[in-house]
Amino acid sequence: MGEPFKDLAWDDFRLVKAIADAKGLPAAAARLGINHSTVFRRLRQIEAALGVALFERHRLGYVATAAGEEMVALADRLDEDITAFTRKVSGRELSPAGELRVTTNDTLLVHLLTPLFAAFLRQCPEMRLDVVLSNQPLNLSKRDADVAIRATDNPPETLVGRRAARIAWALYGRAADFPDPGAIPIERLFDRPWVALGEDLAAMKAVRFVREHVPPERIAYRTNTVLGLGEAVEAGIGIGHLPCFIADARPGLVRLAEPDPELAADLWLLTHPDLRHAPRVRIFLDFLAAEIARQRRLIEGSLGGSSGLSLPSVISPEPSAG
Repeated sequence: MGEPFKDLAWDDFRLVKAIADAKGLPAAAARLGINHSTVFRRLRQIEAALGVALFERHRLGYVATAAGEEMVALADRLDEDITAFTRKVSGRELSPAGELRVTTNDTLLVHLLTPLFAAFLRQCPEMRLDVVLSNQPLNLSKRDADVAIRATDNPPETLVGRRAARIAWALYGRAADFPDPGAIPIERLFDRPWVALGEDLAAMKAVRFVREHVPPERIAYRTNTVLGLGEAVEAGIGIGHLPCFIADARPGLVRLAEPDPELAADLWLLTHPDLRHAPRVRIFLDFLAAEIARQRRLIEGSLGGSSGLSLPSVISPEPSAG
């Protein structure tokens, strides 16, 4: 197969890889943004040039032959090399300009980050932000995003960054239902209706707490978003755990207990090692770290909320260079 490869282009490798991944021509065509007949015709041309079949047609779709598997493996390596090259070139930018792709979740975006992003864009008008909402970790090595802002105690080892704060969680209820919140023992609160996050967020500490302590029949309402959880507590559906930086900003909510250190999570600003010195990434992370530091007492639950409880201050973690 040596000589015919001189006529192959990167797009040919992309096409073969797309067919292998999609196991069919229509789905591959959709991924590549071309029509089905073009994929069929180009595959036949590649196979004719190589003199071998790259796929066998089975009932469940297209299955790569041994030659096809070799070509797909080579396409994977080429893709990784091209991505690594663009990442390193991006890391050598001379000025903070252009687009920055940021991934975070809806809770952080709505209640914390949007005003910070607005302030950053006023300071750096040559920058543009492309914000991707996702509760799943995107692949920064593949440039799915340039920066990830995550609440986690276990950031990926492949990324670098800094720990900006520790997000405190506490138990909240509707203020109208708890005129004297500090007077109710925590044991009696388990008999109240509760709102909770859904089991699809089972990895979150607040979900595990409810599962271990609250009788299932007392859980009146579940939702798969922290934003929805806050709305439910404020509507009086039940009591529930919320991040302090969300709940303490709502006059209609009161703390029913002090922040639980077992439910807290670190707030991380992360990027890929190849991008850490890129001006647009560095200035963005430095700006966010400084702005978040100004709001650290709110994020870490040490402002006290509206319950009048005397709350211990949370130890502020030192930024990590990753």
